Amino acid sequence: MIEIKLTDSDILAKFSVLETRSFAFNQLVRIYQQKVYWHIRKMVIDHDDANDLTQETFIKIWKALDDFKGNSQLFTWIYRIATNECLNHLAKKRRRFFLQINDITEELSNKIDDSNLISGDEIQLKLQKALLTLPDKQRLVFNMKYYDEMKYEEISEITGTSVGALKASYHLAVKKVEQHLKNSEF
Repeated sequence: MIEIKLTDSDILAKFSVLETRSFAFNQLVRIYQQKVYWHIRKMVIDHDDANDLTQETFIKIWKALDDFKGNSQLFTWIYRIATNECLNHLAKKRRRFFLQINDITEELSNKIDDSNLISGDEIQLKLQKALLTLPDKQRLVFNMKYYDEMKYEEISEITGTSVGALKASYHLAVKKVEQHLKNSEF
């Protein structure tokens, strides 16, 4: 079977033609689904929530792709939608259950312990739990910089936050994680 590799501009061009719209969208999903899933998963921890939010993200992309102006990279636009889905989900979860930040941190931490999908040694698990102590937006910046190895400029486009503020946020996140890990028993 021959695998077709389309560029973002090819996908957008094919999406604008009714006859090739579904094909183009399938290619877009193929290219970005795994990246979007893991971006979301690092924030919400739970596999089922991550799956649901990934689907919601691609539904929103399908509905809005005609309006994509090309002012940013397609990847950046997709990540912005996924990021907003994550942050909205976490905010709704807090409101729905009237959870304090500590309660949701504990809930997500328990999901890390229970998850057979998160593998890693004890240090990796402690890092994941330390990340849960960060505010959502700080954790998001940390994940994008540390795990996804994104440049501050890319994160800035996705989050709508200045590069300077992102650098400060990442620096604070690193300090908090280091402090949490120092205070944890190994």
